[in-house]
Amino acid sequence: MRAAPGNRSRGILQAGPLRLRCALGRSGLSSRKREGDGATPIASMPLLSAYRPPRLAGPRPPILLPTRSTRGRDGWCDAPRHASYNRPVALPFPASAETMRRPDRLYDLVVVLDWNVASRRRFRGSAIFLHVAREGLAPTEGCVALHPRDLLRLAPFLRPGARMRVLP
Repeated sequence: MRAAPGNRSRGILQAGPLRLRCALGRSGLSSRKREGDGATPIASMPLLSAYRPPRLAGPRPPILLPTRSTRGRDGWCDAPRHASYNRPVALPFPASAETMRRPDRLYDLVVVLDWNVASRRRFRGSAIFLHVAREGLAPTEGCVALHPRDLLRLAPFLRPGARMRVLP
């Protein structure tokens, strides 16, 4: 994945023969990712797992990653000082945590990218996901997001051993 020319919060994701437009963090790309900076990290991140609602509307993409149905209590800790920082948690949670089951469609499919997960460091950024984009590919808080149709086209490439390479 590379930044698109002329717009720091847009990118072009390449997988096999596919070239897909995507949304990036509102602050563009960064090699010095920090919690809350709105940047998408420049990194090579393994795809770890996926979440999706139990009743996803439309076709169910063929994802080979470990996948779990999103439950109402699923959250992701984004509190840098908490012991569960950048880990899945059960809601309600005593510290700041993102809700994984959302009323909008952004998390109809979420792929967890290994940014600061396997080797965690406080304040380096949390919850860097691949997910459904907002209308018009509006910027994210640091994730990579695709139009739902493009996420379905990308699904066969979402398998163990695959990596998201974000290049400057």
